Amino acid sequence: MAIDSGATAWILASTALVMLMTPAVGFFYGGLVRRKNLISMITLSFVAFALVSIQWVVIGYSFAFGSDTGGFIGNLEYLGLNNVTMDPGPFSEAIPGLLFMVFQLVFAALTMAIVTSGIAERVKFSAYIVFALLWTTLVYDPLAHWVWGGGWAAQFGALDFAGGTVVHISSGFAALALAVVIGKRAGFGQYVMEPNNIPLTILGAGLLWFGWFGFNAGSAIAADGLAANAFVTTNIAAAAGALAWMFASWVKGRPSSLGFVSGAIAGLVAITPAAGFVTPLAAILIGAVGGLFCYRIMLWRIQKGLDESLDAWAIHGMGGLWGALATGIFAIAAVNGASGLIEGNVHQFVANAAGALAAVLYAFVVTYVLAVVIDKTIGLRVTEEEEYVGLDISQHGERC
Repeated sequence: MAIDSGATAWILASTALVMLMTPAVGFFYGGLVRRKNLISMITLSFVAFALVSIQWVVIGYSFAFGSDTGGFIGNLEYLGLNNVTMDPGPFSEAIPGLLFMVFQLVFAALTMAIVTSGIAERVKFSAYIVFALLWTTLVYDPLAHWVWGGGWAAQFGALDFAGGTVVHISSGFAALALAVVIGKRAGFGQYVMEPNNIPLTILGAGLLWFGWFGFNAGSAIAADGLAANAFVTTNIAAAAGALAWMFASWVKGRPSSLGFVSGAIAGLVAITPAAGFVTPLAAILIGAVGGLFCYRIMLWRIQKGLDESLDAWAIHGMGGLWGALATGIFAIAAVNGASGLIEGNVHQFVANAAGALAAVLYAFVVTYVLAVVIDKTIGLRVTEEEEYVGLDISQHGERC
């Protein structure tokens, strides 16, 4: 089959859109931390993109999309991009194999950027580099293979259109594990740690919403009706999540801009696995429930004094979990051939629940072990003095 120029153009554009999401995460997180750590948070996202770009080309793509080995991981047939060419690849006959590879690369980089939520304002930069390379190899790559590369979850029938399990559950629960290992920031709970720049966070959220069209609609790997459906469901779920969080928080005080954009991200996360399997009306429900659910999880996190304070776990981890379950409920055959619970397909719900729960356990446990090993060897956390002066100065020698 000849390469489809329309599909190729759309996936090239989608790849660029998803790449934009990685610095957008940096802006979103950078506005939420204290001013002395603003440069650090943005840098962590940019460095994640560079590190994962190299890792993916050398070994990551092969681990994720190489021929299945025991249902767990791919083999080494694509090591160093061996056998990945400009001709149509095995995962799509419409676009070059090289383009599919780089489209998946930007997903992996974005996931690593989201994980930085769990170590905000207290991570040693050298330790982060080691962790990022190990985590992408040992956590992200196997999960991507399970769901998208022909691994056991795909064989069991789990659906994940654009990364609810692979990207959001993995990054959210990894952030939670990191936060547990690295411990609370000095002074957390004793005095208020207010965001330094909410407009920067709003800008980051806007760029994420924009980039998410490539994230979800691009995952159709075609310029067709399915991509259009994913585009529409993505937008409507974001809007529903934003309004649901805003109104829920309004009951307790005033409608904050930060709550609004957090709800939008929650809605986007929730629709990600379902975008190509559900109708726009179902997307409204999925997004609204996602906004309310993630808001309640955030309140619970605050109540328990857990310092995962940029809320990757509450929004990405728990939002991704809801989205995976919702896909198993609301998928209808008329959209993309897959039926969910509302059409009587119990197995689809069970398959999605099993895949999501396995990802929760795997991401949390392996991340926890990695963090402990790095902490016991080279040290995961900066010194008390370095934390006090801020990571911008202590780790990068720069200030805003």
